[in-house]
Amino acid sequence: MTPEPHALLRQLFDAAVASALPERSIQRFLPDPPKGRTIVIGCGKAAAAMARAVETHWHERLEGLVVTRYGHHVATQQIEVVEAAHPVPDAAGQDAAKRMLAMVQDLSEDDMVLFLVSGGGSALMTLPAPGITLEDKRQINSQLLRSGANITEMNCVRKHISAIKGGRLAAAAEPAKVVTLAISDIPGDDPAVIASGPTVPDPTTFDDALAILEKYKIREPAGVIAHLRAAKEETPKPGDPRLAGNVLQMVATPQMSLEAAAAIARGFGVTPLILGDAIEGESREVALVHAGITRQVLHHRQPVPPPCVLLSGGETTVTVRGSGRGGRNAEFLLALGIALNGADRVWAFSGDTDGIDGTENNAGAMVGPDSLARARALGMDAKSMLADNDGYSFFSGLGDLIITGPTMTNVNDFRAILITAG
Repeated sequence: MTPEPHALLRQLFDAAVASALPERSIQRFLPDPPKGRTIVIGCGKAAAAMARAVETHWHERLEGLVVTRYGHHVATQQIEVVEAAHPVPDAAGQDAAKRMLAMVQDLSEDDMVLFLVSGGGSALMTLPAPGITLEDKRQINSQLLRSGANITEMNCVRKHISAIKGGRLAAAAEPAKVVTLAISDIPGDDPAVIASGPTVPDPTTFDDALAILEKYKIREPAGVIAHLRAAKEETPKPGDPRLAGNVLQMVATPQMSLEAAAAIARGFGVTPLILGDAIEGESREVALVHAGITRQVLHHRQPVPPPCVLLSGGETTVTVRGSGRGGRNAEFLLALGIALNGADRVWAFSGDTDGIDGTENNAGAMVGPDSLARARALGMDAKSMLADNDGYSFFSGLGDLIITGPTMTNVNDFRAILITAG
């Protein structure tokens, strides 16, 4: 028996998250122990859970430090866990990064650095390059987050104002072997973009970073601009001998999570159609495309007939112009609801697999055929609220927010549009 729409959508999201949990995914990717020491370093929203999973399955001595977001701490025995701010960095993240960089220096070729990385690591493991202050980095992060820049662009800038990102951590660990285990929150799973790639070569340049700031008309703080223009020390590039022999493994990706959700849908007789695991763009524009595909299913039974569910992942952006509350998933759903205008037989969910949509307390929300009508009855104007970037307030007013708390993983956004049979 197929669950009612809201329950089915929630089951799909839960399956997507569960497939990416470190406790399920990390064991088969662990390397053999080295002759010497094993130093565990990590950053990201899943860092603490990854550290605990390593401890569970590692039977040799460990030591190390990971940094995760406030509220994402889990108990560990050998690996220290520090919490810091995300998405705008703070002193706790800076102190942790400084300690990590010191821990990987003066190692031998018999030692190994096991680097655990997941989404959010760029802000959490922050160590400004010489001449740049933490406040400079805070300002740049805040401006980029509001600009509409995508994650690849943001992390290009972050790498070039950092003393630890863009391969610099791995370079500092030479001659020790570096093994990176990654949970990807990046469209396309580019390891150089996940947490700004502290252990992998960086193909981007100072000029690329400057061009991104110019594109979004970001001209302050002056110290950052001066540092990028000086271009004194580039990040390690592909082929750099200091990074030769290092290993990277993707332990969880958005595609894996979409496939897990698709399997649940099939089990209930609902045909899944994965639209893509790397969808980017403005949330409200991506919503219009999804609405167009939904209408094609409703009116022409293409590209698949109902009952079906359209699944997609990736990371959209929001250019903030209003003063409302809401992350990119709430923005997507509100724009989708407006575009579908109460279309019958359509329900949708959009949420962040880390449990936090932007900076709010919800993972995401749901929209259905009656959402706009219920909003009007409560005196809410959906179009005005979208213009004010106030998706959170809209779905909060309807009681349709989905609140999970931190999930301890992060494979980015998960979207599901369920179209039932007529």
